[in-house]
Amino acid sequence: MKLIAIGGCSGSGKSTLARALTRHLTGSVAIALDSYYANRGPIANYDHPDALDWLLLDDQLDALRHGIPVLVPVYDFETHARTEEFELVKPSEIVIVEGILALHDFDLRQHSDLKVYVEAPGNKCLDRRIERDMADRGRTYASIVEQYRIYTEPMADEYVIPSRTFADVIVSGERPVEEAVATVIRHLPHD
Repeated sequence: MKLIAIGGCSGSGKSTLARALTRHLTGSVAIALDSYYANRGPIANYDHPDALDWLLLDDQLDALRHGIPVLVPVYDFETHARTEEFELVKPSEIVIVEGILALHDFDLRQHSDLKVYVEAPGNKCLDRRIERDMADRGRTYASIVEQYRIYTEPMADEYVIPSRTFADVIVSGERPVEEAVATVIRHLPHD
């Protein structure tokens, strides 16, 4: 199994890139780090490494490496909790893990065959986050901006942006996603 870790700031285009890669890479599956959030409150620091269940992620990636399917939790951003549902993820030739802290975590970096950082300006990231959270997560404009200023931006400065130095390749989250896909595929190690 090859593992691709995709990191970058919230709203930079990580999920878009991961979805595009699964369409272009036969035998690939994408897992969002968002699935591994612990139960939180309505305004919580989702952007701190302690917000994630890294042990569960490590265990599930290890199971996939050994050919064992896993049940990835489903996190509901409207209730700020894991649901009773799970997503079955079967072992695949390529597993893509995407999330803001994907390149921050030492274990995930060490097991990754390719580390990708998606870069986009802060104002573009915030605009995308506002659009997504209002449409998909039932959030208000004011609550999104407040959370961004209190948690997201400071945590990006402390954890996400510095993780850029660990990337094998840096792609633009502003350019057409096909360009990023081509760059990632070019850099993906072949057996």
